[in-house]
Amino acid sequence: ELAMVFNKLDIDTEEVLLAAGSKWNFLPFRPGLVGGHCIGVDPYYLTYKAQSMGYEPQMILAGRRINDGMSTYVAQRLIKKMSLTGIDISKANVLIMGFSFKENCPDIRNTKVLDVYNELSDYGIDVDVFDPWVDPKDALSFYGVAIEKSPKVEFYDAVIIAVNHDKFEQLGQDEITKFMKEKHVIYDLKYILEKTDSILRL
Repeated sequence: ELAMVFNKLDIDTEEVLLAAGSKWNFLPFRPGLVGGHCIGVDPYYLTYKAQSMGYEPQMILAGRRINDGMSTYVAQRLIKKMSLTGIDISKANVLIMGFSFKENCPDIRNTKVLDVYNELSDYGIDVDVFDPWVDPKDALSFYGVAIEKSPKVEFYDAVIIAVNHDKFEQLGQDEITKFMKEKHVIYDLKYILEKTDSILRL
């Protein structure tokens, strides 16, 4: 939620986190697409039991609503930026880098990246997914999503860096930009790239 507020105020979230990190007991949580079980699923067991006992756990439920809405927020913010950049949304090609629910692992259970994929597809955008950690057979059988072996060159109108795999960080901005058309948008959800005016960040 703070990332959304900072975006509205045109404040860079990472700069706030780095400044807050000077406090000795600061916990460096980063915004993003939080999937998996621990945060995305397990709290619902507690809320269900609490509600059955007549207690409404408002803070837990509010956190879940915000997390569940993050994918829509990401997709809509990207589409708005693409439109303002002069990109024809109806003919756009978008690359999503990362499909697992967290970095440097192949686990795609309860991945929130799927929600971004579906949201963009609903707008008629052609979406490719690249994740060197994920087994393409798993992604196809569980979610019907094809994983690209490698991104196409000079093909994409936009890229979303959704998971901070080490391999993506090693690619760097120059290599990632090679996947893009001359007019493009990069949405770096994980602060892998250096901050510039041309890169969207959470």
